[in-house]
Amino acid sequence: MAMSKKQTLSKELIAASSESAILTILKRGENYGYAIIQQVQICSENQMQWTEGMLYPVLHRLEAKGLIVSRWAAGDGGPRRKFYRITAQGRKQLDRHQKEWEIVSKTLRSLSRLCQTWTAK
Repeated sequence: MAMSKKQTLSKELIAASSESAILTILKRGENYGYAIIQQVQICSENQMQWTEGMLYPVLHRLEAKGLIVSRWAAGDGGPRRKFYRITAQGRKQLDRHQKEWEIVSKTLRSLSRLCQTWTAK
């Protein structure tokens, strides 16, 4: 069942997927907080609503784990920004996360098909 354009994901599912989403974005290249929020909103078609209050604790946790590193630099004609990039350890963790999400997704699809056969009987 597809979600309507106005419906958003639950906070629990957003929290569970946040590390993978951030690492995926940073795998493409260095980025800063507000741009990460924008990319998530664009890629999710506004169904994942992130705030700075949600993002920055996750970025700090990823940095404490050694999965990302940060540096301060001048923005594009604006104030200094803290830029984040993924580490080699972060890339390995992202690979693990992606495999885990594939298992979850495959299991949910299988369960959905199984439930449809039960209902049809």
